[in-house]
Amino acid sequence: MNKIQKILFTGKTHTTVSRGSDASHGNVDLRLSSPGGTEQVFEGVANHPLAEKLFAGAWSACYIGALALVAAQKRITLPEDLSVDVKIELVQAGSEYVLQAGFDVRMPGFEQEVAEQIAHAAHEVCPYSKATHGNINLALNVATS
Repeated sequence: MNKIQKILFTGKTHTTVSRGSDASHGNVDLRLSSPGGTEQVFEGVANHPLAEKLFAGAWSACYIGALALVAAQKRITLPEDLSVDVKIELVQAGSEYVLQAGFDVRMPGFEQEVAEQIAHAAHEVCPYSKATHGNINLALNVATS
């Protein structure tokens, strides 16, 4: 891969675990646009997210589920305030346009080594992580405080 020259767009999400019946599973209406100005309209939303933000949201939702699965397999209870922040960037690398991802996983109260083991194992389980493995540069940071 060529050296990153310029970050063009960034999509960020913050994902937490819903612990009750208050989670909404309704329809999503979106207005999407591309850098070239073409639009695809899905009525019902005032502001439209970047494709990078949609991808970050989908990947983070899948990944936080994978964290829960890995923890359950290890008989470990994840903290109530577990969170995952994902940043997806569209970057120019030479004449190519590529994506890169940054994951900030927060597992308060865990030992650093255990938290990192769970975080890395979740990337082995998450379908989005598997689909992008080797295609997107990924930085993973794990915090336990």
